[in-house]
Amino acid sequence: MESSDTRYAQSGDVHIAYRVFGAGPFDLVFAMGMDFPSVEFHDHADGSDFNELTDRMRVLRFDKRGTGASDRVSGVPSLEERMDDVRAVMDAVGLERAALLGHVDGAAMAILFAATYPDRVFALVLFQGKPRFVRAPDFPWVPTRGEYEQGTQSWLGELLDSAQLERAFATRLQRPISDAVVRERARATRLTMSPGSLLALRRMNMDIDVRGALSTIQVPTLIVHRSADLDDESDTSATDIARYMAAQIPDSRVMEVGRFDWMPFRAIADFLVEAWERRAVERRRVLATVLFTDLVDSTAKAAELSGAWPSLLAEHNAAIRRELARFRGETIDTAGDGFFASGFDGPARAIRCGCAIREAVTSLGLGIRIGVHTGECDVVDGKLAGLAVAVGARVAAQAAVVEVLVSGTVKDLVAGSGIAFDARGLSELKGLGEWPLFSVAGLG
Repeated sequence: MESSDTRYAQSGDVHIAYRVFGAGPFDLVFAMGMDFPSVEFHDHADGSDFNELTDRMRVLRFDKRGTGASDRVSGVPSLEERMDDVRAVMDAVGLERAALLGHVDGAAMAILFAATYPDRVFALVLFQGKPRFVRAPDFPWVPTRGEYEQGTQSWLGELLDSAQLERAFATRLQRPISDAVVRERARATRLTMSPGSLLALRRMNMDIDVRGALSTIQVPTLIVHRSADLDDESDTSATDIARYMAAQIPDSRVMEVGRFDWMPFRAIADFLVEAWERRAVERRRVLATVLFTDLVDSTAKAAELSGAWPSLLAEHNAAIRRELARFRGETIDTAGDGFFASGFDGPARAIRCGCAIREAVTSLGLGIRIGVHTGECDVVDGKLAGLAVAVGARVAAQAAVVEVLVSGTVKDLVAGSGIAFDARGLSELKGLGEWPLFSVAGLG
C-alpha cells in the first residue's frame, strides 16, 4: 500500500493533518471516530485488510481539528466546522467529488456533509453510525443523557490510566493480539486525543441530531452495523438504528457484521465501485439553510420619510448584501424590502449572518425580523423551492422586531457552535402545523 507523508490543509486558521493512501479511478474520504489513532499511526491501525480499499481507489484520511496531528483548538468543534475541514482537505488534494466513509461520530458529520454538498459526494458508507447519540421519545435505541455521561467518564478513566486502557483494548478486540500491539494501540490513542478533547467531543455529541438530513441524501448509501454491542451481546440496538436510517435514506442498503468484527473493507470496496459506475444519476434535491428578512412597518416609515426613503432603503439593501457576502451567503430572491438568501456553508453561519444583518439594519434606525431554517429543498431551474423555503418564510414572520428566530431543526444542527438560544415554544406556522422555535440569545 503506497502512502504519502502527513500533510496539512488550511481550514480557516486551523491546520488539518491528512494522508493519502493507494491509487485508483476514484477517491474515498475516511472520517474516523474520535478514538481512532491519528494518521501518524495509521500503519499500526488497520492491518492488511485496508488494502482491499487502497488497491482499488485512492483513500484520504484526516485528523479532526483538536485531535491527532491537526491543530488543537479552544472550545468544541461544531459539525459545520468539521465539514469545512473535509472540504479543505478535499480541495488540498484536488478532489472535486469523492465517496465518504463515516465511523461513529464521523458518521453524523458524513450524513450532514453528503446532504449539504451532494455535488461533492457520489456515495456514502456509515459504520457504527447514528444520527443522534442520546435518547429522544421517538429515538429510544441510544443511552439517556445521564447514561451517555457515565460512558464518557468511564472512557476518560481509561484514557487517564495506561494499564486500564490497554486492558480495555485487549478485551474489546476479542482476537489473538500481542501485548506489544496492544501497548502501541493504547499509546496511539493517548497521543491522538487528550482528556479535554475527549470530554469536549463527547459532550458535543449529546446535542447532535442530524435525523432531518437523512431523507435528503441522494447518493447510494451503505449502512454497516454490528450484530450486538461489544460490551453486551443482548444489546441489538445497532440493528434498530441501522433499519431506522435505511428507512429514511432513499437509496440505501444495510449490512450486518459480527459483534467483534471490524469494517468489511472488501464489501465496502465492492459497493463503492458499483456506486462509482452509477454516479451519473441526476440530483434533484439538496439540504439547504435558508434565511429570510423582513423590514418592520416599512410602509409607515416610507410615508414618514417621504423623499428620503429610497436612499435609506438602498442603504438597507447594501448592508444586507454586504453581510451575506461576508458569511458566504447569496441572495436567492427579493420581495419588496425583504430578502430570501441561502448558499451558506451551514446553519451556524446563517445565524451569525442574520445577527450581523440585524445589527447593520438597526443601526440605520430600522426594525427587522429574521428567520432561519434548514431543510430539504427542490432545485428547480437552478433555484431553491419546496417545503423548507415555505417554513423559513413562516419562521421569519413569527419573529419579533430585531429578533433572529430559528426552527428546532437549525438548533439541533449547530451543536458545539457556542450559539445560545431561548425557547419560544411551539408556534403554529400558517398551513404547516406546529413547529418548535428558538430565539438567538447569544453567539458565544
